Amino acid sequence: MTIHNDGTSRRRLLQAGATGVGALGVGALPGALSPAFAGTTTDTASTMGDTASAAVTTGAAARRTGDPDSPRFTLAVVPDTQYLFDTDRGDPAPLTASFEYLIEQRAADNIVFTAHLGDVVENALTMEFAQAAPVFDVLDRARMPYSVLAGNHDIDGSTDDQRGDTPYLQTFGPRRFRRSSTYGGSTPDGYNSYHVFRAAGRQWLLLAMDWRPSDAGFAWARKVIADHPRMPVILTIHELVYADAGDPVAKFSDHGNRVWEQLVDGNDQIFLTLNGHFWPSGRVIRQNKAGHDVHLHITNYQDRYYGGSAMIRLYHFDLARNTIDVETISPWILEQQPARRSLLAEGELELTDETNRFSVPLDFTARFAGFDPQPVRPERPARELVIPGTLAYWRLDGAVGSKVIDRSGRGNDLTPVLLPGSPADSLKTSTDHHPDQPAHASWIFAGGKDPARGGYLRTADNAPLNRQTFRSGYTIEAFVKLADDGADHAWEGLLSRLGTGADVGKTGSDPSEPVAKLGFSGGRQAQWAVYPLDQNDTFTNWGHEQLAGRWFHLAVVNDGKHSTLYVDSSELLRNPATPSNGLSTTGAPWLLGAGHYANTIDQTFAGTIGDVRIVDHALKPSQFLNA
Repeated sequence: MTIHNDGTSRRRLLQAGATGVGALGVGALPGALSPAFAGTTTDTASTMGDTASAAVTTGAAARRTGDPDSPRFTLAVVPDTQYLFDTDRGDPAPLTASFEYLIEQRAADNIVFTAHLGDVVENALTMEFAQAAPVFDVLDRARMPYSVLAGNHDIDGSTDDQRGDTPYLQTFGPRRFRRSSTYGGSTPDGYNSYHVFRAAGRQWLLLAMDWRPSDAGFAWARKVIADHPRMPVILTIHELVYADAGDPVAKFSDHGNRVWEQLVDGNDQIFLTLNGHFWPSGRVIRQNKAGHDVHLHITNYQDRYYGGSAMIRLYHFDLARNTIDVETISPWILEQQPARRSLLAEGELELTDETNRFSVPLDFTARFAGFDPQPVRPERPARELVIPGTLAYWRLDGAVGSKVIDRSGRGNDLTPVLLPGSPADSLKTSTDHHPDQPAHASWIFAGGKDPARGGYLRTADNAPLNRQTFRSGYTIEAFVKLADDGADHAWEGLLSRLGTGADVGKTGSDPSEPVAKLGFSGGRQAQWAVYPLDQNDTFTNWGHEQLAGRWFHLAVVNDGKHSTLYVDSSELLRNPATPSNGLSTTGAPWLLGAGHYANTIDQTFAGTIGDVRIVDHALKPSQFLNA
């Protein structure tokens, strides 16, 4: 099926060019029912499904899978589809379209798993499951991992998971999933199952629990979690929380309280729960016994036009951004010709209210640390970082008041200096450090201006580094955290070289500016402003605004012709294209933690500084201290 980008769906515009692969009822207007499978057996329906969905995904499309190591992946969620399979009143086309959309988007969105939340059918009838089975065959043929659980309309709602055999179990029991790459097992009764899928470089466990788990069912789930002690767990179950119209904050149902007490509260690995059954949609955060957040979401659209149009929830996990972005769309309506959509269908393309399109901030590493702590990168010896060409390597791990030894062995030691009238604690030692910093220590600089106050470090008057002109290029890198104190630290200096443009015979721009300065603007933008050897004017590289209170790695690299700024090994934008070579010098000292104007300290640095290294040639990001 071709997805028509008619401007209604923002997401389709972002994915311009995406196409689908054909569905039952392509181009059909809402109201054209397709009860093609009524009264057939499961096996017959499967065979008929092969014919009826002749436009189903090709083998090539089925092979297009995502990247299990990418920090971004998608979990698809399919809530109550019961009105699509309601004796002779249903229509399988919407759900078929949803599944084919997921298959087609599998690689683009890195869709790793699909979870149905129960109430597949309306009346728990064999004929209804015969209608539903071939639609799920679409996923099976594409080898698209998925789970299904029983809702109260799929079985006798007055029973628990010890109810015995049912048409649901015959259709969606363990036999159906035994060839799935993610299927881990089921309870002996067959109504509770678990899956393990790989995404973002790790394994995730998803529980698909029955409408009413027995005590044995809950015990089984607890054991499954215990048997996978380092996996984050997503719980899917038909009933857990509900929300009232006008109040999207979800609340526990009576049964939801039992699920929380028996399974969720005491199992810190469960960080997200998904359920249907009730409507409208809603969500809430509750803290478990470990004091950690559990996100509880209800999603169900059966009350909406065309039985919910087989709307799907897409949970876009982004471990790089520590966010889950959630959207709700109807692929069946998206694939219809815009000119032929009904008025009601037009309003159901996607749901953009705050209960159906939202983001969940989630620090995955911190949230999972209780059961899967990430190993701390060990401190690395200085000798391992003194690579050929290292001119200076300073590790701020000694006592304040003492020299900071140049670990390169070239004698470019630093001496602490306090500006007149500055408190004695203007420089302080700290064990705080960037997680990828070789030394697990830093110094805190309590700098300020108007008047200049605080402390800094400087090389000796005769230090070899003072005379370096860097004709072959250079790499200067530092671990930095800007102060988050609300004060104005505009144009503070991180590293500068005494001497001005005028002192080296430069007449361009402002000759009173330093010959070299790495610092930050009033907008906390990194700035590298220098007088090169081969230019009469300053050359400036600009970065973007840095967040205060957060560690980052900063590097400026010159290959003898051009300079480039990097933050966290990412090349920034505003780097001059005009060639520049070397750094002018008067032979005066370097200052760490201060800048100057006309050779007078005008402001010291406010924040924390970790390791600093200067090398006499250009390094690749793979050679930086944080590599």
